[in-house]
Amino acid sequence: MRIAPAVATSLPPPIAADSLWLFLLQAGVLLTLALLLGRLAVRFGLPPLVGELLAGIVLGPSVLGAAAPSVTSWLFPPDAQQAHLLDSVAQVGVVLLVGLTGFSLDLGQLRRQIKPAIGVSVGGVLVPVGGGVLTGYLMPASVVPAGVDRVVFALFVGVAMGVSAIPVIAKTLTDMDLVHTRVGRLILTAGVFDDAIGWLLLSIVSAMAVTGVHPGPVLLSLGQLAGFLLAAALVARPLVRLALNRANRSSGPGPLIVTVAAVVLLGAAAGQALRLEAVFGAFVAGVVVGSCPGFDRTRLEPLRIMVISVLAPLFLATVGLRVNLADLMNGPALALAGVVLLIAVASKFGGGYAGGRVGGLGHWDALSVGAGLNARGVVGIIVASVGRGLGLLTPGMYATVLLLAITTSLMAPVVLRWTTRRAGTRLAPVG
Repeated sequence: MRIAPAVATSLPPPIAADSLWLFLLQAGVLLTLALLLGRLAVRFGLPPLVGELLAGIVLGPSVLGAAAPSVTSWLFPPDAQQAHLLDSVAQVGVVLLVGLTGFSLDLGQLRRQIKPAIGVSVGGVLVPVGGGVLTGYLMPASVVPAGVDRVVFALFVGVAMGVSAIPVIAKTLTDMDLVHTRVGRLILTAGVFDDAIGWLLLSIVSAMAVTGVHPGPVLLSLGQLAGFLLAAALVARPLVRLALNRANRSSGPGPLIVTVAAVVLLGAAAGQALRLEAVFGAFVAGVVVGSCPGFDRTRLEPLRIMVISVLAPLFLATVGLRVNLADLMNGPALALAGVVLLIAVASKFGGGYAGGRVGGLGHWDALSVGAGLNARGVVGIIVASVGRGLGLLTPGMYATVLLLAITTSLMAPVVLRWTTRRAGTRLAPVG
């Protein structure tokens, strides 16, 4: 009897020892500096994300690359495979971070304040998105990457201007003891809607960037988006609830943590497979997890600590590595960044204010809402990272969107403190 020869299998080689050593060194150096600069930022009353992003900027071409280019090229060599190792870990971090954001949404609070929040959210999204789209259309051709459709570019600028950052908003309101006030709750609820709309718009623009601006592919992307949301609500949610309840019966938190992380990663994979962007899939998966009752949420605290303290700072630091502030150090680029920042702040502030007034808020309360929603924070940074990955941003525009995210996060508590002082008793806590 003749025996068939064994089928040859071709397995990829393991990571080279030098590449692994360098990756571990990069991660360790970035995390250490992110921790130090993050704590320094907090000492000055700034969000820690400012210091964590600054860690990458210091080690990248903006500072160390300009002062000691040989050191930067040795620590972060221009090798795609080496860079992908660091990027892969950073992407896991941002996916889990967005998933936790979706998980933390209080759907009961959304239902209780849905009417005034919708008015505020619509104003806080439509006005800045419209202003951003118009700005994107009017920008000079030199800031639109070659081969990118002007429509897609303008829509992306609109998304970057329209988003809000729930983590930064919640931290600001907590620090100012406004979380349990009527306006504080309204800011949070409207911010949740803004977040959800932002991820939705980002997924649509991402699909358009891949498929082009044609009726057929765009309608197909919208159909996939609707199908994804229906499948999440009708199919995934019962299965996730069953898995969470089973994992919750274990003696330790490990199975529950793994289950939640797996659900978020699988949701991100599904979103990416449908060309809706991984972060949108992670956000939807987080909302699905958060909507499932019957499990002890406090057991997920180790996951939250790991993501917030390790993976998210690593992601922010790697984002900073890709920024070269020299791209903004010329007259036209700096002027354009100033115009973008001015339009973004004015449109977001004005839209939130108008929505608040339509919803029945007084002058100072509506100003407080506009100030609170103006923070873009880590969401703006993620949007910039996605735009860079899709090839929608030139280096100068990438730095501009990051500047927008950081500046508005710094402005929010300052302006909010000023408006709430003048609102007086109208900001009294409610039961």
